[in-house]
Amino acid sequence: MMAQKSAEKWKMKKWFEVYSPKVFGEASIGEIPADEEEKALGRIIEVNMSWLTHKPEHSFLSVGLRVTDAKNNAAHTELEFMEQMFSYTHSLVRRHSSVIYTVDKFADKEGKPVVVKLIAVSFSKLATPKKSQIRKKLQEYCKEYISGKNKDEIIKGVMDNSLQSGARDAVKNITRMAKLEVRKLEF
Repeated sequence: MMAQKSAEKWKMKKWFEVYSPKVFGEASIGEIPADEEEKALGRIIEVNMSWLTHKPEHSFLSVGLRVTDAKNNAAHTELEFMEQMFSYTHSLVRRHSSVIYTVDKFADKEGKPVVVKLIAVSFSKLATPKKSQIRKKLQEYCKEYISGKNKDEIIKGVMDNSLQSGARDAVKNITRMAKLEVRKLEF
């Protein structure tokens, strides 16, 4: 009797086609079930960035897309976060090198909050004062970069590595960095 009720509930659900945000070309990325349009709102779908961009170099990026609009069996999304996979960030760190993590919250051009988490790996061991200098330079650069761009421009900057290369250039007079990546970007 109980199995019949749950099966009936499942049959009553509608399937909503999920579309990526405009910055990724509004491509179809899958389907989600919901019995009402309102129940589909707010769901977060996590997908691999390479599925959206069709570029293998983005295969270590994971993207969280929040459903913001659901009408006529179509669910449209906005980017909630971008995150490097742990296996990739773990592979960056080597012996006899220093790792610098930064977590900073800024406002973009439209005044919306953006959390940027960076990971910087040096070629050699660094003293603590040098690490502090690097953190400060990275924070200054990110504040300047993000305050002049909107959400879509920031996303494109991370995807084409302009944010990372600019940050690497900002700290090159302190020390050379082996790798500098955006670990996580939250909107």
